Amino acid sequence: MIQRFIELGDGYSDLYELIELAKANQHRLQHMMALHTKIDNKEVTSLVVIFEPTDPGKFQALYICREGIPNPNFLPNKRYDLFAQTANEIGKKIHEFSVKPSTTFHEKDLFYQHLIGILRLNHYILPLQ
Repeated sequence: MIQRFIELGDGYSDLYELIELAKANQHRLQHMMALHTKIDNKEVTSLVVIFEPTDPGKFQALYICREGIPNPNFLPNKRYDLFAQTANEIGKKIHEFSVKPSTTFHEKDLFYQHLIGILRLNHYILPLQ
């Protein structure tokens, strides 16, 4: 199985695409997540939607708006509210984690591998097969 993060952007206008992906693919939507971190003394959040693996092909897409949304626990904001409203409308809970910032890693791919490891260990996505 291939599990891959697909980065849409940092959460400005691309957030609307993330929300539309979740709404249009409700039948495949597995999880909605908020990954909180701190970059340069700013509390930020990445928003993620995780889909069931494709059949055939066994490809699991994890769409992300990376580290561009203020952490709603410190600064309530409309962008997070839209994501939360969508989760509520389609009957999903937003799972929240605190993670290392992507700036800790020398490459974005290493950051995404780190996140996939966390999600596998916490049984949000299937283990390596």
